[in-house]
Formats: sequence, C-alpha cells, structure tokens
Amino acid sequence: MLETMGWISIIPVVLAVGLAFATRNTILSLATACIVGCALAGKGIFGFTDLLKVSLGNEDFIWVVIINMMVAVMAAYFHKSCAVEGFTKLVDKRDFKRKAIQLISWLLGCLIFFLDSFSPLFVGGVMRKLSDKAKILREKLAYICDSTSAPVAVFLPITIWSAYICGLAIGIGTIVIQNDALKVFVKAMPFNFFAIISVVFVGLLCAEIISENGPMKTAEKRIREEEKLLRDGAVPLMSAELDAMEVSKNIKTRIFLNFILPIIILLAISIGTFITLGSTKVMEGLVFVAVFMSISLKLQGMKLQEITDTFMQGIKEAMPAIILLELVYPLNTLSKEMGTTNFVINCTESFLKPELLPFVIFVVAAVMSFVTGSSWGTFAICMPIALPLAFNASGNQMTPLVFAYFADVEGGGVFGDHCSPVSDTTILSSMGAACDHIDHVRTQLPYALTVAVICAIGYLITGFIAA
Repeated sequence: MLETMGWISIIPVVLAVGLAFATRNTILSLATACIVGCALAGKGIFGFTDLLKVSLGNEDFIWVVIINMMVAVMAAYFHKSCAVEGFTKLVDKRDFKRKAIQLISWLLGCLIFFLDSFSPLFVGGVMRKLSDKAKILREKLAYICDSTSAPVAVFLPITIWSAYICGLAIGIGTIVIQNDALKVFVKAMPFNFFAIISVVFVGLLCAEIISENGPMKTAEKRIREEEKLLRDGAVPLMSAELDAMEVSKNIKTRIFLNFILPIIILLAISIGTFITLGSTKVMEGLVFVAVFMSISLKLQGMKLQEITDTFMQGIKEAMPAIILLELVYPLNTLSKEMGTTNFVINCTESFLKPELLPFVIFVVAAVMSFVTGSSWGTFAICMPIALPLAFNASGNQMTPLVFAYFADVEGGGVFGDHCSPVSDTTILSSMGAACDHIDHVRTQLPYALTVAVICAIGYLITGFIAA
C-alpha cells in the first residue's frame, strides 16, 4: 500500500471543485480548500503561509508566471501596434462566416502545438475580436483553445511533452535510451484515443457537424436570443481593457513586422532549441520576442513611455490568471503531501486484472489528473506502474499492448489537464478567451466526459482483445 492520509486526502480537492461549481468564485474556493487542507494536514496556524512559500518559490511556478506575463505583453503589443486590428480587417475582407471563424480558431490551435501554456493564450488573444464579431460564445472559444492545446501537445513527438514522457519511460522493460522511448511514443500514437478524439470532436463542433449540448447549448441560446457573449454576472479572467486599448497614432499598421514576424521568431526559437538542445525554450523565446518588439516599436516611432505603458498593461492583464495559479499550485502541493494520488491507486488495486488493465489505468490516470490538475504529475506516477505491467504481460517484448498502456497514461493524464478547474491549462484557456473560468469548466466538462467515456470503452475492448 502506498503512503496516504486516506479519504481525508481528497477533501481539499473535492472542496475546491464543489465550492467552485456552487459559488462560481474560483479564488474563494481554492483559498478555502488550501486553508482547510492545511488544517487537516496538521500544519498549524502558519501552515498556509508556509505552503505558499514552498509551492510558489520554485522554478516551475516562476516559469509558468513568466510565460503568462510575456504572452500577455505580446498580446498588448499586438493590440497597440494595430496588428490584431489589421489581421481582423484582413480576415473580414474574406467575409468569413461564423463556422469559418470557428474552424480558423481550431486550425490555429492545432498549428501552435509546441507548448500547451502558450497555445490557448495566443489563439484566444488573436481570435477573440473575430469570434466576438461572429457572435461566437466566449465559452466556446475557450473550449476550442483548451481542446487544441494539451491534447495536441501530448500527441505529437516534437513537443516538450514528448521529451518529458519519453524520459519517464527510459529504463523500463526494453526501453534503454531516449531513441527507444521515442519509438514507443510514435507507435503509441494510434492508441492515444483521448488526444485524437478530443481534437476531432471539437473540430466537428466547429464545423457544425455535431451540435451543442448541455450547458453549452444553454449558453448558445443566450447569444442567439440576447446576443450576450458572456452571461450576466460573469467575471472574465481577462479584463476588457486590453480589447479596448487605443492603438498607437505614432506608427503605421504593419501586420508582417508586428504580428507575423514575432510569431515566426518564436516558432523558430522553440522548434530550433527542441531539435538542437532536446528541450523547447519557449520562455526564453517569449522574452526575446518581447524585447524584439519593444525595440522594433521604438524604431517605428512609438514613444518610449507608450511602449512602457503597453508593457505594464500586458502584465496587468495576466494578473487574474496568475492569482489563480498562485492558489492552484499550493493545492497541488498539498495533495502530494497528503497522498491524494496514492489514495486513488490504493482504491483501485483490487481491480487490476489483466483484461481490465488498460481500462483501469486510463480511469485512474483521468481521476488523478482531474483532482490534482496535473498531467505531468500523473505521468510521473502512472508511467512507472503501467509500463512494467505491460512488459510483464508481453513477455518483456515490444508489443501493441505496451503501446496501448503507454497511450493509456498519456490520455488519462491529459483528461484532467484538459478540463479540471484546478488545471493551469484550463485557467489559461479561460484567460485567452477572456471567459469566466467556471463557465468555461461547466460548458466544457460534458464534452470532455463524453470523449473520456468513448476512450474508456475503447481501452476496455483493447484489454479484452489483448488478453
């Protein structure tokens, strides 16, 4: 049995999710869950502040914060230089309808594949004005951003996700070096049901081949009858100030120089560093692009004070999401300390029969990732458990069963990252679309659960065929 505080360990996460849905106040819900969790863990009167110091004073959190701020700064520069407005007018000339705008958003999300943290912020920021004009729900834009971020990043073998996952597999069974792990990753791609179906599902929704259901259908009724992009009382995770920002009168609209070129530079740095260094230096790329754009705008004639004010406005716009992350990270740390994931594993050990293994592994990974909001943490725990079982069932040979188990963990881990209210990617999607966070979670969850059920059935069939 793995070490855990038992059923008490799931109280903070259940409390956070329950309060978030009941009150629609995510910050209050997360803060309450953290304080209650500290009390249950016996951390004392200063437990919460100590938890904040441990959770936020580390490289991972600082990395996410810098990415958030630099993407927001890029978005502010795009708006100030009239690049977004110019892009909007360029698309408007084509007279694209609502369906076309949805499909462009979906395609753009699929193309910005190299990092899930950047994709929703970029796609939402670029497409928001166009989607608003086309009367597309902010909740729907957030769903498109979310469904084309982590699911795409975990599927392709040329992302930072693949490097991390492959690293976890080295040393298990016949996987000796990185190249062995990469071969398994590639061969497991057809079994990565959740990633494939999630991206296809939202694509079909954008193409209006399938219709809205559940809370999303209710929201669609609101925009059709009342023309409201957000419900009354909604609190967008990004204020309207950025969209309302006045463009600079001191420079000309240059879409290539102030919009396309910065994206090309970022892509070149991200993909180039992945190929040469084995890791994607997205944060460094974003900082470089922010500096490049600052210098470029100055050379084009924008006043230094105007550049500084725009830079600070971008950082200001990132603060709502950063505050949420400042509470999500402590909650995740608390879950690790209390053994939440270990409790889930212990509860499901008795069900680990060979023919049910693919199904059980997917469900366990999905539950873990949802309650913790961490796909990478789920990968780190489940991969060392799932792969040895797969190799044992395969006679220590590289068989389709190994590939299925590998993809099992990937899909289950991405489920929570994709739809948990305490996941950073879900938060960033709400921020990118300037949508109320809980409204995004409520409208997206039925779709994510539908895809998860289809995947679970697929893995159940896979298990019985393999057995």
